[in-house]
Amino acid sequence: MPDNKNVFLVGPMGSGKTTIGRQLARRLKKTFVDSDHEIENHTGASISLIFDIEGEEGFRKRECAIIDELTQRENIVLATGGGAILREENRAHLKNRGTVIYLHAPLKKLFYRTSRDKKRPLLQTGNPREKLRKIVEQRDPLYRESADLIIDTENRTVHQVVNHIIQRLKKLEQQ
Repeated sequence: MPDNKNVFLVGPMGSGKTTIGRQLARRLKKTFVDSDHEIENHTGASISLIFDIEGEEGFRKRECAIIDELTQRENIVLATGGGAILREENRAHLKNRGTVIYLHAPLKKLFYRTSRDKKRPLLQTGNPREKLRKIVEQRDPLYRESADLIIDTENRTVHQVVNHIIQRLKKLEQQ
């Protein structure tokens, strides 16, 4: 993999983008960046507060600007927000500026991983499992369409997932 080649992680909330991204960046000797954290740093507000004040549309506009900025950097591993894939311009920036990896996990595992997290505004509803199911159903085709690699994270440790990604990136580079 070229030294300046970016790696962009996409997938639903709870798929492990941030946790895996940190380890992957360390192993690849790249800088780790999380788009949600960057939005919070730029605005001085939490994602939940942005959703409360500006709604999802306001948040998506901010996210779009940050994805454009971050994908222009070099030598990064970027963990995107789960909904970044919804905007066509984000998908284009990700596809054209790096290798896109879809971290896939079954709904049951995603729900387990997110069920106690109160910082996920889209899941603050009476039936978070159903909301998550609808989100995954809507976004899965977009993740798949955008991905250069699809990695299943179920029943694998973070270390195993990172090793698998590195192996797959090496194969992709040789093609």
